[in-house]
Amino acid sequence: MSAYLNCLLGIVRREALRFVHQRGRFLSALVRPLVWLAIFAAGFRFVLGVSIQPPYETYVLYETYIAPGLVAMILLFQGMQSSLSMVWDRETGSMRVLLTSPLPRPWLLFSKLLAGVLVGVAQAYVFLMIALLWEVEPPVLGYLAVLPALLLSGMMLGALGLFLSSRIRQLENFAGVMNFVIFPMFFASSALYPLWRVKEASLALWWACQLNPFTHAVELIRFALHLRFEPVSAAAVAAALVVFGALAMLGYDPRRGAMTRRVANA
Repeated sequence: MSAYLNCLLGIVRREALRFVHQRGRFLSALVRPLVWLAIFAAGFRFVLGVSIQPPYETYVLYETYIAPGLVAMILLFQGMQSSLSMVWDRETGSMRVLLTSPLPRPWLLFSKLLAGVLVGVAQAYVFLMIALLWEVEPPVLGYLAVLPALLLSGMMLGALGLFLSSRIRQLENFAGVMNFVIFPMFFASSALYPLWRVKEASLALWWACQLNPFTHAVELIRFALHLRFEPVSAAAVAAALVVFGALAMLGYDPRRGAMTRRVANA
């Protein structure tokens, strides 16, 4: 058990040090959602009716409504960035050293995934503290209640990035793939507008939002910040985590998938 723990702590420490030394990465992770909060919300500043506490409708400022979606955006970008680092590690050879460890490969991938999620959760809390300047003030206990939602959502989005990294052969191709994943997931969700308003505008888009796991991550975080538990969203995020995690494990299985072809051509 000590070997497993040492492995986990070592990978978490490596990811944390990498993040600390890359200060531009930390700033960019905060600037992106803050720009959306400061500029986009200012252009659409109004009081919005949403069902955060069903069945009663509550009215909140637009900044308060989109803040959970921006938190989920941080986790999404962190998941992609962590996967990008895996593609880089594979090209430099350090990934092969990690995967040749005597420990089970699923544990190595889980450790890498958890390390990236912890970094993303730290970014999310820093964003929530800064968002207080825009009157985004959830209940005090909401900051603690949202932690499980952040971890579960971060694991799901990180597992998606892990799967993508197993299928991408070259670092240059990763940016294009991220654009085809990040922006459709973000805009086809409830991050910016309530689902009932999306349904009024387009039924097809509403169905796309319902099938989008990012939507359920946003809703899980939004409800948790207001001390509510959303079981449907929690189940959807957990199911997506299992699916993406299984695909990532298959992708990094040396007996099949992309890793087999790369090792054979090495």
